[in-house]
Amino acid sequence: MNSAAVQKPKLLSLAWPIFVEEGLRVLIATVDTFMVSHLGDDAVAGLGVASQFIILFIIIYAFVGIGSSVVLTHHLGAHDRKGADRIASTAIAVNTWLGLGTSILVCALAAPMLHLMHLPPGPYHFALPFLSFMGGSLFLEAMSISISAILRAHTHTRAAMLVAVGQNVLNVVGNCLLLFGWFGFPKLGVVGVAISSVISRILACAALWVLLEYYTRIKLRLRDFFQIESKRLRAILHIGLPAAGENICWWLAFMVVTAMIATTGGDRLATQSYVMQIIRWVILFSYAIGMGTEIIIGHLIGSGDYEHAYRELLRNLRLGFVCAITGSIALAFLAPHFLAFFTHDPVVIAVGVVLIRFGLILEPGRVFNLVVINALRATGDARFPVLMGMASMWGVWVPLSWLLGIKLGFGLPGFWAAMVCDEWLRGVMMYRRWKHKRWLPYAESVRSRLADQKAADQALAAVPSDP
Repeated sequence: MNSAAVQKPKLLSLAWPIFVEEGLRVLIATVDTFMVSHLGDDAVAGLGVASQFIILFIIIYAFVGIGSSVVLTHHLGAHDRKGADRIASTAIAVNTWLGLGTSILVCALAAPMLHLMHLPPGPYHFALPFLSFMGGSLFLEAMSISISAILRAHTHTRAAMLVAVGQNVLNVVGNCLLLFGWFGFPKLGVVGVAISSVISRILACAALWVLLEYYTRIKLRLRDFFQIESKRLRAILHIGLPAAGENICWWLAFMVVTAMIATTGGDRLATQSYVMQIIRWVILFSYAIGMGTEIIIGHLIGSGDYEHAYRELLRNLRLGFVCAITGSIALAFLAPHFLAFFTHDPVVIAVGVVLIRFGLILEPGRVFNLVVINALRATGDARFPVLMGMASMWGVWVPLSWLLGIKLGFGLPGFWAAMVCDEWLRGVMMYRRWKHKRWLPYAESVRSRLADQKAADQALAAVPSDP
């Protein structure tokens, strides 16, 4: 196959299922919160705190998914299917063991973990059973994340999307049955929400295993879970660990800034929460384009077509700008109406409109990071984004937030101005790195590693087995 065959899946055919899949994840969280709100504020607070632990572990599983997806695209681009299958089995095995370990940990330590958050008795009463049920099923989520990443690397993004659709539908139906007691089912409250989520996870994981075998013909045996190849794992971690570091770094900085906002008043914190819920849909466009770009460029790097990869990023970046600017303009016009769904406080709506209109400046800068960073990662250049991210987030975003938002008294607009500075600084640096082709040595290193592994696999296959 030539490089054109490698690029056969077009960006939009890869990106739109990713957008739908991730959009459903955002939507279901909102729906769960809305449904649980009927039980009272304590239930919402307990569910929210318990969910933070679940999200933390999902971020941990995601670094194996990201790393395996990128390395898989390299092997597939180089037409090394045997090597790709070994990477896939390694990723599933590692995430399964991670998931089992964290499931046991959460089940055993759910109460102490919640005590660390200083939850009052009311929210704690709801959080403990929810965290215990959800934590016990984390290994299913870990397996699902790795299998979804494998399907995406093989360009089967629609398969992963359809499973997400089914899982979310089952989750909503289960919530209605077990939370509200429809059709004679018992009203189990937050426990019912947890049980519904666990059942939908079980069925989604089973469906992904079926789709994995159907689309890729990959079959894992029991021994594959115990025979994890260190060189394959190192290749996954080389990409995955920096990606996880970057994501965790952003979340920690965001939490620190949120804590600063909380000191300025509860209404400001509520405004921030409402605005983030609304602009997340514009961010999803950039995220989906970035993920689709990563898959395509990973294939092109594996095939050695560096010039095509270079042009592909620039073309996809332009599309990302169009989507981000169009979405931001639409939100800027409709901001008062969207905010009115959440609150009738005129002050909150007025400040929220200002923040949403900040998106006209903020979102184009974010496109650089969500698209170019994924492209750099696909070339093997994974460390620069996390190092630059740490320097900018903690050297610009956090201190500038304190200066503008608190010290100078600009409030929420000051906090968001600091975020704009961070996104644009990192984005411009990422773009410069791509334009100057500083990623080429990493791409060459990827090709060299692939050639060495393929030669080693062929040599091992040529050795006659013992009679």
